[in-house]
This record gives sequence, C-alpha cells and structure tokens, in this order.
Amino acid sequence: MTQAPELPKGFYRRHGKRLLDLFLSILALILLAPFFLIVSVAIRLESPGPILYIQDRLGLHGKIFRAFKFRTMTHAPRTPDHEIHPGDPELTRVGAFLRRYKLDELVQVFNVLAGQMSWVGPRPALPRQLTEYDANGRKRLLVKPGMSGLAQVHGNIYLSWPERWVYDARYVEECSLRLDLWIIWRTIAVMLVGEEKFLKDPESKKA
Repeated sequence: MTQAPELPKGFYRRHGKRLLDLFLSILALILLAPFFLIVSVAIRLESPGPILYIQDRLGLHGKIFRAFKFRTMTHAPRTPDHEIHPGDPELTRVGAFLRRYKLDELVQVFNVLAGQMSWVGPRPALPRQLTEYDANGRKRLLVKPGMSGLAQVHGNIYLSWPERWVYDARYVEECSLRLDLWIIWRTIAVMLVGEEKFLKDPESKKA
C-alpha cells in the first residue's frame, strides 16, 4: 500500500470531533434507552436468535473491530454478508422497518463511545473489501468509520462501491464541524424520506 497523504491537523480533527462524538453519544443513550428496550423485545418476539448482529469491520488504519447492529434478518440467513435491499425475503418484519428508517444502526452508539467509530465518517466495511479498494477506498481508512457519512446521504446502496468511495475520499479531505453537522442533519432527512430520494452522482457538482 502506498504512503497515505498527510491530513490537515486542525483542532476539530484532533480533539473536537471526539468531543462531539461523546456528547452526542451520551445524549443519545439517555433519549433512546426506552426505544432500545422496545426494539430488543420486538426482535426477540418475532424470531428466534440474538437481539444484536455483531460483525467484524474495518476501522481506523484497517484495524478490525466488532460492530453492533440490531438483528434485522432471520437468525441463519442463506446468504450472509450480501447487501440487503428493501423486499429481501430474509428480512424480518421488524427488521424491514428498522432498515427502512436506519434504526438498526443506532446501537452503534456503543461503538462510538468505545472510540471505534464516529457519528460521521465512511461506513465501516467488511475486512474482505480491503483487497477491492482503489485509491479512494484506501483513503477511507485514514479516519474512523461513521454511523453515517457523505456517501450515505447521496444514495448509499443505490451507488456503486467506487462511487461511494469517491464520496468517502472527499469526506476525508474536507472533514470539518460544519460538514459533520450538515451530514447529521441530512441523515435525518434520509431516514424520513428514503435514500433513493437523495441519489446523486459523485462526479456531478460537489455536495
């Protein structure tokens, strides 16, 4: 792997982003505790299996960590690790609802608290994807993965992987408090109306 370019080292990248992550995570845990309990009960009542789906993912500098999600599929899916689209037959009813509104990923607040993830950054990839990365894909390893990112608010699963990596590389280069707050606001809009409404070619006018 080639030597990665040196990133800007402003206050927000060095300290502010982590402080924002901690503040939002503590606030989220206080506000979402009842929701987490309701979702946990609903998952267990609908289908057998664990409440959480835990999977190895690539973190900062390619370090592998265990990422949490609420389980949204049958306990023993026939095709594990494939990308899930609406209407997938292996989704449970609760899981389909959680995925539609991106609620299955909220439990990753615990990964953020542990310092493995951030609220905003490239989504954590499967370790096997490392060999598929182009130059843009490798750039995403220079920051912590996020619960939402620039690619997720521009189409996400409706974009190809190389297109997502273009957005991820752009985020790595332009990371700032303003951009993070914009992505968080935009993520709420995506949750309400759906990813397909925000589909945008990364080579078009910059976001």
